[in-house]
Amino acid sequence: MHVYIYDDYLAKGKYNKAINRMEIRITDLGLNGKILRLGGIKNVKAAIENEIRLGAKTIVAVGNNQTVNRIIGAIINADVYEEFQKNTVLGIIPIGDDTSIASSFGIKDEESACNVLLARRVKKIDLGAVGNFYFLKQLKIKGKGTTLKINNFEIEASDKAEINIINLLDERKDKLPKSSPYDGLLDVFIKGGRNDLTFLNSKKIIIENKNKEKILIDDILEIEAPAEVGILKSAITVIVGKERSFL
Repeated sequence: MHVYIYDDYLAKGKYNKAINRMEIRITDLGLNGKILRLGGIKNVKAAIENEIRLGAKTIVAVGNNQTVNRIIGAIINADVYEEFQKNTVLGIIPIGDDTSIASSFGIKDEESACNVLLARRVKKIDLGAVGNFYFLKQLKIKGKGTTLKINNFEIEASDKAEINIINLLDERKDKLPKSSPYDGLLDVFIKGGRNDLTFLNSKKIIIENKNKEKILIDDILEIEAPAEVGILKSAITVIVGKERSFL
């Protein structure tokens, strides 16, 4: 059984055509299922728990990066998370802007997403974890005042540096070394100047900052340093396309 979770913003009229195309394609492919709308759900975690207990085999996030992040957080914190890992997978149908997570998984638009769901090609994906939050893609923080503690070493970034801690590489960052979202490691890129690039990886990174710079999670949420960043190996099974940004 498929459960489609629509984000609130999809109620706007400008998304009607995209939703209609998606729903027609879902019907044509025989992928019909239950529809839940985030705007009508008071407790997302409880709603997802209920659907998994009722036998949902695919939870589909319909929306953007924030939709995916929110639903993953609810799944990881659900009381039936172990059952989800055994029996259920996550699908993504991107609609609107800020859908780079779907693109990284090889899902370009709402109609091709339906074909990807039908093919049901799955990968067990790692998740980054920082405090009570999770991320599929990456964290960012400015270098000014930032110190990283990695593998018993301390790295003090230059003021002009940009720091990225990556689990899943955005397809737009082709100039960087490829990252694997299932190697059990987080990749750290520190870009200090035009040609100054530091690369290393680790299972745990501690971020400290003396200038109150914020840590940006998946381009969605900001939190304050200090923070400990870790990795959850094979945390979630995702339906992916052939043209994903990783092997």
